[in-house]
Amino acid sequence: MPKVDLQSVAPSNATGYPDPFDREVAGRWWKRIAPLAGLTEMGASHVVLDPQAWSSQRHWHDGEDELVIILSGRAMLVEDEGETEVGPGDVLAWPKGSTNGHHLINRFDEPCSFVAISAGPRAGGGYSDIDMLFTDDGRFCRRDGTEYPKR
Repeated sequence: MPKVDLQSVAPSNATGYPDPFDREVAGRWWKRIAPLAGLTEMGASHVVLDPQAWSSQRHWHDGEDELVIILSGRAMLVEDEGETEVGPGDVLAWPKGSTNGHHLINRFDEPCSFVAISAGPRAGGGYSDIDMLFTDDGRFCRRDGTEYPKR
C-alpha cells in the first residue's frame, strides 16, 4: 500500500484567479496528492483554510465530478440553496455538469482541513457570483469571452 507523505510537500497558496478574485483565497493552503501517488486520471488535494479564507470562488465543473471530505475544523458550505455548516467526517459531492455553484468559507476561529478529489475530463466551468468562466486549458474569461489577463 503506497502511503503519500504529505509532510514532504510544502503547502502553496498560489492561485490563477485574476485580481480582484484572488483575495478571498489568500488563506487557502493546498498540497497536491495525486502527483505524489502517480495518479493521472484524477485530481486530489489536501487543503487547509485559515480562519476567514475561502476554498475558491463559488463554482461548478462542466466535465469533472467533485468530492470533498472534511477532516478537521468547521466551515460553511455555500451553494445555490444557501449555507450549511460542515465539519469532520462530512462528505460533500457534486456531479459533473451540475451548475449548483459551491465553495467553503471558514467563518470560524480555527483552521479547517479537507481532501478535495475530482475526476473526469477538464471541460471548464463557471462561477456563480462573478463574471468569470474557466476553460479546459486553464484560462479565465468573462461570460462574453473576453479573457482576463494571466497572472
